[in-house]
Amino acid sequence: MRVLRTGSTGPAVELLQLALDRAGFGGLETDGFFGQATKNALARFQGAFGLTVDGVAGPETHRAILPWYTGYLVHTVRRGDTLSSIAALHGASLEALTLANPGLQAENLRVGAPVVVPLPFPVVPENISFSSALVGYCVRGLGARYPFIVTGEAGKSVMGRPLWTMTLGQGENRVLYNASHHANEWITTPVLLRFAEELARAFAFGGELFGVSAGEILEYSSLCLVPAVNPDGIDLVTGELSAGEYYNTARAISAAYPSFRFPGGWKANIRGTDLNLQYPALWEKAREIKFAQGITSPAPADYVGPSPLSAPESRAMYDLTLSFDPALILAYHTQGEVIYWRFLDYEPPGSRQIAQVFSDVSGYAVEETPYASGFAGYKDWFIQDFDRPGYTIEAGRGVNPLPISDFPGIYEKNLGILTLGALVT
Repeated sequence: MRVLRTGSTGPAVELLQLALDRAGFGGLETDGFFGQATKNALARFQGAFGLTVDGVAGPETHRAILPWYTGYLVHTVRRGDTLSSIAALHGASLEALTLANPGLQAENLRVGAPVVVPLPFPVVPENISFSSALVGYCVRGLGARYPFIVTGEAGKSVMGRPLWTMTLGQGENRVLYNASHHANEWITTPVLLRFAEELARAFAFGGELFGVSAGEILEYSSLCLVPAVNPDGIDLVTGELSAGEYYNTARAISAAYPSFRFPGGWKANIRGTDLNLQYPALWEKAREIKFAQGITSPAPADYVGPSPLSAPESRAMYDLTLSFDPALILAYHTQGEVIYWRFLDYEPPGSRQIAQVFSDVSGYAVEETPYASGFAGYKDWFIQDFDRPGYTIEAGRGVNPLPISDFPGIYEKNLGILTLGALVT
């Protein structure tokens, strides 16, 4: 995390403000501006934790406040500790503490042993802008809170950021969901993260999701979630990346295409390749169409790249899909409240009926992909090569990037799709 001080702006400041509020030093508006109120709250936090009180969030302060970024802390067992006393000390529930430490012997805690303590708030926020760092904090936090979530990486972005994966369940029916191929569609990232959190919580405590037993879902299926295919692009659009070589190159690319707002109109990866025009499903046809539209070089959107799978992020999704071998995929985009379900004349068995199920539970329309956008997408390649149901879900309505205030409504409409997607094949 970068050093934050008076005058700093962006998603990192929003996250700091949220963390201070979670830790009990807030009452702050998460507006992404580091003003006097944020400085005062941070100084109170620093004083309470024995840090240098300077009102600046440097490395030491970020380390101290990390538990309120990730949603958990690690308690070192002291003589006389019990699980109940540890839970009470940190305001955690004994049930959550026990769940997060499955191998721990409650009657015989070893002095010096680490104990994961889930803090009493949801891991995934729904009121701040996302960044690649926040995605990582959420994945780590969910993996610590619910150890049955298997976390990993599908690969790395151009800038070396992880393409995080989360796998839940042990069933033979395998499904793969991804979000944020496109940078300015980043609101789909917390949709998958929140779904993972609610599914894991329901499974852990014997609950339901969308009226279905979470235990039934995870017994029948294995779900692999990739919440952020394009982490570099997300950082550019939300303002976390606002200086440096990659930013300057992206700004120069955008200047050649003045019809695209910068950075809000940016869909591509940080090198200007549209990740959802990278897959080997008539890629040459996509190239022909986009070149005819004048997109012949790196651009904020619609540049197909020099060859299929030349972007590391698309290559990572391709390789992950081959290895995971899902029965169904969902690719989350915005916007339009539309479900795209076919590629050309390919119609995998049951795919039309499943699309109608998704429409019934979401209110989204089932439509054919527009011709000019109908080639070289992730969903297109999956249908072509696997002959299995694959869907592009265009969530929300408005102008990208959709505001985070739209998140609750988007999530509510898509919960049924996400839940039933694990059960319909």
